[in-house]
Amino acid sequence: MAIIEEAFSKLYPEKEFPYSAKVKYSGKFSDFNANVRLRGQEMTFNLSKKWKGVDKDIRMGLIQELLHKMMRKEMGNNGFSKATLQMDLYHNFIKSLHLGIVKDKDDPHLSASFNRINDTYFRGLIEKPNLVWGKESIRKLGHYNFQTDTIMITKVFQGQDPKFIDLVMHHEILHKHLKFYWKPGRSHYHTPEFRKREKEFDNHEQIEKEMERFLARKKVKRWFFG
Repeated sequence: MAIIEEAFSKLYPEKEFPYSAKVKYSGKFSDFNANVRLRGQEMTFNLSKKWKGVDKDIRMGLIQELLHKMMRKEMGNNGFSKATLQMDLYHNFIKSLHLGIVKDKDDPHLSASFNRINDTYFRGLIEKPNLVWGKESIRKLGHYNFQTDTIMITKVFQGQDPKFIDLVMHHEILHKHLKFYWKPGRSHYHTPEFRKREKEFDNHEQIEKEMERFLARKKVKRWFFG
């Protein structure tokens, strides 16, 4: 499709696009999700149906982001020294999505945790996102999804000490609040500012050690926040 070839030419102006390509819109994705697949010489961009009505330049920025992730192993950063206008538009769009997303997913325990953290560390200024329990994972303890404005917390903490939920909640609210820093080739989420703010959580190190012991009892060897 023309949009893909145009996106490629702006990203790698000295290169020729070597593939046949197409865009497919799917209802199987969560809102504003997308991926790219390469089979032989055919490249397919699979986009959530939510992308259909979005401005062309923003969609082009998404395609450029996916293109770069697909091509960087082969091409490195050749011909790509700075962000395109379309990529900047795309990332700003993602950062602003929360403003128009319906907040209809809530849980009383997660809501209580969110309110405690919001009032204590953010002066109550953070808009409440969707709040959901995830799978009973002992690896991925939490995640903030920019596309759906959703904080997910693992079910492994259901019925456990609320301070564990609060520690993870604080981490994920920081993602919602600080967004991310993007430069060509990579998005940076755990910036120095993020790490500094993360340590403001009261008794951060002590609670983290207690959480590690709790997870160790569940035979976890390595855990991380999403």
